[in-house]
Amino acid sequence: MSVITFKGQPVHTFGSLPPVGAACPDFRLTAGDLSDKTLKDFAGRKKILNIVPSLDTGVCQASARRFNAEAGRHPDAVVLNISADLPFAQQRFCAAEGLTNVVNLSTMRSPEFGQDFGVRIVDGPLAGLLSRAVLVVDENDRVRHAQQVPEIAQEPDYDAALAALG
Repeated sequence: MSVITFKGQPVHTFGSLPPVGAACPDFRLTAGDLSDKTLKDFAGRKKILNIVPSLDTGVCQASARRFNAEAGRHPDAVVLNISADLPFAQQRFCAAEGLTNVVNLSTMRSPEFGQDFGVRIVDGPLAGLLSRAVLVVDENDRVRHAQQVPEIAQEPDYDAALAALG
């Protein structure tokens, strides 16, 4: 169990992030067209997993915008915005913002994602949602960067994630 904060108050997550150097756990998440996507769907590409509580919050929106902008500079990589939001809400936000360089994925049918990746919040007002985290996974599906953002209301360390991307 990891301890992070939400507006300065301690909250806990189930487990911890996969460590740098480890194989990225597989997942099954729901795409905007309601199809299932797994890690294998992004085989051979570098991946940024931008894990957020909800794209309905300002900080989550800021990270989606930033990684969308950076994705254009890294054609060998894909940015996966992962949240518990319904795919329809994810699409609405990205369409309104003009975010076309990200792939939105929802945990709506796969609550185990939060446990497998150590990001499911287990207490506090956001219990059941995902904590803010960024994983960079290489083309061989090895974790090259892992950040569990210590305060949910903070943005991730973009520079460290992008440096790990190469």
